[in-house]
Amino acid sequence: MAATKRAEPLPDPRCRGVMNRQGCPVKEVQAGAASGPAALRCASIPQRPPATGGPIDGIRTASQDAAARGCARDQRNRTVLKQAFLATFAASLAVVLAAQVADYPTRSVSFIVPYAAGGATDLMARLVGQRLEQRLGKPFVVENRPGAATVLAASYVAKQPADGYTLLLGTSTTLAINVTVYKALPYDPTRDLVPVASLAGVPFILVVTPSLPVTTPAELVRYAKENPQALTYASNGHGGAAHLFAELLKSVTGIAAIHVPYKGLAPALNDVVAGHVSMMFGDFATALPLVRAGKLRALGVSTAQRVGAAPDIPPLAEAGLPGFDASSWQMVVAPARLPAEILAKLNGELRAIVADPQFAEELSARGMVPLVTPPPAELAAYVKSEIVRWADVVRRAGAAGTE
Repeated sequence: MAATKRAEPLPDPRCRGVMNRQGCPVKEVQAGAASGPAALRCASIPQRPPATGGPIDGIRTASQDAAARGCARDQRNRTVLKQAFLATFAASLAVVLAAQVADYPTRSVSFIVPYAAGGATDLMARLVGQRLEQRLGKPFVVENRPGAATVLAASYVAKQPADGYTLLLGTSTTLAINVTVYKALPYDPTRDLVPVASLAGVPFILVVTPSLPVTTPAELVRYAKENPQALTYASNGHGGAAHLFAELLKSVTGIAAIHVPYKGLAPALNDVVAGHVSMMFGDFATALPLVRAGKLRALGVSTAQRVGAAPDIPPLAEAGLPGFDASSWQMVVAPARLPAEILAKLNGELRAIVADPQFAEELSARGMVPLVTPPPAELAAYVKSEIVRWADVVRRAGAAGTE
């Protein structure tokens, strides 16, 4: 009889050892033992005793020991091969991703605008998209998705693949104001979106329909108090800058005015021109041409300083509303988890575009203030600070949790 040796004790009395056809130990649970994911499995299992003759229970032959050692060696070889395959796959994937980043973009990019065509945000997207196309060689297609004070567009972009082929031109409304105005947002601006680059600050003009008998903020306040509930004001949606600035005006002056929301500044201004709505805060790109044409009357700009595009229009703070200072801003954002290389590439391209003197002059002529962007990490911190700052403004205006 061949030499034998005693096997190690079984770890669980329910387990019994068997050999497969290659002579390797396999694991088995006796009838009546626990089954399913929680079932115990033996860690080391000796041979099942033969039916007649041969070694007694718990005894293995030398040949069986050799077979077990061979199986262990095969298992180690399989582990080494698996690790080598995974390492090769990871390296190949890294090469592919690096090539994709280097070639980005390889197809057209969707540039989402959260307002209707014709406003300052739409204009900015078209100006920037044209230059990105010239620099990167692929179309940047502007797509307007207005509604719900930019919520529809922002939630759409937040759900898109983080591959750089869907971008959003967000505003202070999208990324900061809505957090406090809405009771519950379908997106989180700090977790679902990543800032790519800031573009510009956007001052607003307080304009009234020409038929309204006022020419200054003081006259507007007097008219509102003499004619309660007579004033209406338009905006580009709940929580938008035009809405919030008007609510701030009401809070500061104590006047009453009924809110009439639209899906964009352009259609809202059209109804102010027609006399359907009394007044509104409009951006320079859309409101100033109408003021120059005599179709609207300007009462003042929203910022504490005069704006280069219209130095003749005084700040509201100088025209009877001390301390009034409000403006919006625009920023390109993308779905969160955008590859760092693509994020850095887009940030650098947009930084170069805004720093171009011709582009900066074009923005200034439209009443916007160019903002040369910092790195994305600093922008993320800025967005968080703006959420806090605007939360206080929204609460003072009485608009917190109104949507």
